[in-house]
Amino acid sequence: MRLQDKVAIVVGAGQQPGETMGNGRATAIRFAQEGAKVLLVDLNEEAALESGRIIADSGGEASVLVADITREDDCRAIARACVERYRRIDILHNNVGRSQGDAATTEMDAGIWDQLFAMNLKGMFMTCKHVLPVMREQRSGVILNVSSIASICARREPGHRSGIAYKTGKGAVNTMTHHLALENAEFGIRANAILPGLIDTPMAIERRARERNVDRDTVRRERDDRVPLLRRMGTAWDVANAAVFLASDEAQYITSLIMPVDGGLSSQIG
Repeated sequence: MRLQDKVAIVVGAGQQPGETMGNGRATAIRFAQEGAKVLLVDLNEEAALESGRIIADSGGEASVLVADITREDDCRAIARACVERYRRIDILHNNVGRSQGDAATTEMDAGIWDQLFAMNLKGMFMTCKHVLPVMREQRSGVILNVSSIASICARREPGHRSGIAYKTGKGAVNTMTHHLALENAEFGIRANAILPGLIDTPMAIERRARERNVDRDTVRRERDDRVPLLRRMGTAWDVANAAVFLASDEAQYITSLIMPVDGGLSSQIG
């Protein structure tokens, strides 16, 4: 029970339909398993409610809040609702992100660029902005921002053309996390970023299979073959377990970390 008596906000606690578990839902479940009370935030109410049902069935405690993190009023409401329901905020886990619509530089639509940055970067900034006053008053707290291995590595895979907005936005998540860590260290607040590599989630598999008109197992085999560690992708539980560690007191002296969870993928240079 490494998170016993802690209160966690998981932004993006639902998930897209698919055969496997998504990172946000898995993290919310693992936080609850480790003893945290969890505020499940998602734009899709039914997806968040399903995460809540899974947590309740295993004896955990969670509640749902529908919010659009591209709206500052909604981000303000997230912090307010957590304090009203649970009296404090110990962990903010930012898991929302999108790559659909990304494109090469000369083909990138400026309107889509704004949409991607609003979700992938601005939303994280605004949730942090409104949670930080609570954590500063407590003089404790943990912020975990889910970035991507794409922020530091080239994205090369069959049928995929690397786009500029997702990579750039996730790189900015890393630098924002570094800033948050230094800016808030005096208040006892830690901030770290998790960089998932090739993970078998609905967001990763379903769209690629659909866009390329191939079956999911073909996508999985191609991605598995790129990973040094056992030639297999990770799962959402790998990302969630990293989040549990960083959120726990076991990591109380770790801040400003940019942490790959990628089976060694980012180590392949040359």
